[in-house]
Amino acid sequence: MRLLFASLASVGHTYPLIPLATAARDAGHEVHFAAGEAVHAPLAANGLRPFRPADAFYDIYAEDLEPELARLRPDLVVHEWGLPGAAVAAHRAGIPSIWHGFGRMFPAGIGLEPPVAAGEVPRLPHLDICPPSLQDRHFLATEDRIGLRPVPYSAPGARPTRARGGRPLVYLTLGTVFGTPELLRTIVEGLARLDADVVVAAGRVPPEQLGDVPDDVSVHDWVPQAELLPSVDVVVHHGGSGTTLGALVVGAPQLVLPQGADQFANAEAVSAAGAGLRLLPEQVSADLVADHVARLLPRHPDGGHRDAARALAEEIARMPSPEEVARRLPDHLDRP
Repeated sequence: MRLLFASLASVGHTYPLIPLATAARDAGHEVHFAAGEAVHAPLAANGLRPFRPADAFYDIYAEDLEPELARLRPDLVVHEWGLPGAAVAAHRAGIPSIWHGFGRMFPAGIGLEPPVAAGEVPRLPHLDICPPSLQDRHFLATEDRIGLRPVPYSAPGARPTRARGGRPLVYLTLGTVFGTPELLRTIVEGLARLDADVVVAAGRVPPEQLGDVPDDVSVHDWVPQAELLPSVDVVVHHGGSGTTLGALVVGAPQLVLPQGADQFANAEAVSAAGAGLRLLPEQVSADLVADHVARLLPRHPDGGHRDAARALAEEIARMPSPEEVARRLPDHLDRP
C-alpha cells in the first residue's frame, strides 16, 4: 500500500506523525511525506521520502498537493489537523484520507481551521493521540476516533547529564516559538532556589542571553526531549501539545506556563486532571515558580499530582501502539 503523510513544516505538527509513518514503513508500506523543507532532515533520516509540494514552505493548500496526488496516486492520505487543504485535495481526487491529531482538540480562535469543519470534506475519522480522559468532551462525543498511543520523538542528539547525587531533575522548555530572555530568567531564578538540577532548552532564546546561571542549571539551545523525559521528575513548560503529552507518557507532573495558541486549553486540562499546576502569564514570578514546582517534586508529602500523572501514563500505555494502528490502516481504504 502506498501512503502519503502530510503536515505543516514545524516540529509540533510533524513529529507526532513520525511514529505511525515509520511503523507503516516497517510494516512494508511505501511511505511518502509532504511537508516544507524545514522538517525534511528528520523525515529523511527515517526513510519517509519527504518532498515539498509546489511552493509550500509551512502550510500546504489543496492546489499545492493536487499535482502530487496525481503523480503518486497514494492509496491513503494521512493529514494532520493543521492541514485542511490536504483533506480537500484528497477528497477532490477520490482518495481516502484520515485526520491525524497532535494532542487535545484545539479551541477556536488560535489561527487553525478546526478539522471537524473543513468545508467540502465529509466527516473523516481521527487518529487521536490524546488520552480520552484529557480529550475535549465535545470532540469525544461527536467524532469518529481511532486511539493511537502518543510516542515522543526527537531528532538524535547528545543527551544532557542526569541529576547529580540523586537529586531531582527539572526540565524547562518554552518550545521553539514562544519565550523571551526575561521570562526564562524569571523561571530559572525560581527553579534555582530548589534542591534540584535543572536542564533548560532555551529554544528561540540564545543561551548567552540568560547570563550567568547557577552550577546546578545547565542551559542548551535544544535538547533531545524524548530521550531526556524518562529521567525527568518535573517538567516546566509552555503547554505545547508535544511537551504536554511527552510528560504524561513518562508520568511526570507538570507546571504549565501557557503563552499562546492552544496552550491555555492544555494547561487547564492538565490542571483539571490533577496531573500538574499552571501559572498564567500575569502570575509568573520566581517566588510562585519555586513554590509550585516544590509541590510537584517527589519529596513533597502530597503526591497527588504525581499519582494523577502516573494514572494518565498508564492510560496512555493501554492505547493502541503505532504498530497496531499501522496494521489496520488498510481498513480505511473503503471510506469516502
